Amino acid sequence: MKNAVVTGASRGIGLAVVRELVAAGYRVVAGARTVSAELKAATPLTSPVDLTSPEGPDRLIRHALAELGGVDLLVNNVGGGGTRPGGFLSVTDEDWRRTLDLTLYSTIRATRAALPSILERRGQVVNIGSVNARLPGVAVLDYSAAKAALVNLGKSLAEEFGPRGVRINTISPGPVRTEVWTAPGSVGDHLAAQAGVPIGELVERMPELMGSSTGRFTEPAEVGALVVFLASGKAPNISGSDLVIDGGMVKTV
Repeated sequence: MKNAVVTGASRGIGLAVVRELVAAGYRVVAGARTVSAELKAATPLTSPVDLTSPEGPDRLIRHALAELGGVDLLVNNVGGGGTRPGGFLSVTDEDWRRTLDLTLYSTIRATRAALPSILERRGQVVNIGSVNARLPGVAVLDYSAAKAALVNLGKSLAEEFGPRGVRINTISPGPVRTEVWTAPGSVGDHLAAQAGVPIGELVERMPELMGSSTGRFTEPAEVGALVVFLASGKAPNISGSDLVIDGGMVKTV
């Protein structure tokens, strides 16, 4: 049985990744600021942790090593940032700091802490990015910049540690059907109110409006399934890649 750590696991993509890994036979330590009932049901090995703090990711990995004895797979999922309707000049240093701490530095710190064990076990790191790294937008400019840095970081780490048997890849989803789009007070709720339509109607129309050729959101379980595929080793020469799962939103090659 192999061992995994997943960050930002309480809901959405992170929770789906935990469920898919458990179904694939992994023992999973899941870290999140708030441990949800759904997460507890998915894995008993949960750890409440503030991953934006300098010591949080290291504490999570130390907890995982104590529980599991070693780490074969690290999934850096935690990330986020607010919407910036006022554009670049409205984004303060504190806004930038929080977005970078949550989206980039959490990955740097968790990877640095887990790599000795991953190197020993010739394991893997999977970072959850975003198509916003390729499709920057004014309303999420700090988030987009952080995700672009995440892709570059993954490629650099793959270059350094690939010769030592470690694979590091990024998965970049487009819009995913999570609470970010569907919950009261969410981005989807805000956009629906602006458009004067029910949120359910907006959620159904939004993928097509955003350029998706499939016309639908990606489901969280699809991202989880892609993590499991990478972890399976069935395609062992995938390393340093940025795998996009976006229903065809990104049109450039």
